[in-house]
Amino acid sequence: MWQKLAWIAFAGAVGTLSRYALSGFVQKLCGEKFPWGTLAVNVVGCFLFGMVWALAEERLLLSGETRFIVLTGFMGAFTTFSTFAFESSQLVRDSEWLLAAANLISQNVLGLACVFLGFAVSRMF
Repeated sequence: MWQKLAWIAFAGAVGTLSRYALSGFVQKLCGEKFPWGTLAVNVVGCFLFGMVWALAEERLLLSGETRFIVLTGFMGAFTTFSTFAFESSQLVRDSEWLLAAANLISQNVLGLACVFLGFAVSRMF
C-alpha cells in the first residue's frame, strides 16, 4: 500500500512539474493575451490520457496498477481536464446523450460560476 502511494506521489510530482514547464513554455512562445499554456496542457493531457487508457485496456501493454498510477498520479497533477474529457467521451460512446450534455454544460457553467463565487466570498473577509 505504501509503495503504491509513493509511486502515485512521485507521478504527481512529475505531472505538476511537467504542467508548469509546458504551460510556461507555450505561454512565453505564444504571448499573454490568451491562455495558450493552459490550452496546451489540456490538449496534451487529453491525448496522453487516451493513449494510456488504450495501451492498458485495448492493447494490454500496461498493467491496471500502472494505468492507475499514471492516470491518478501524473495525469491528476498534470490536468484534470483530461479526466473530464474522458468521462464525457464515455457517455457519448454509450449513447448517453443527455448525461453527456449535462456533464459538459454543468462542469463548465458551475466551474465558472464557482470561480466568481470564490472571488465574492473571499472579498467578505
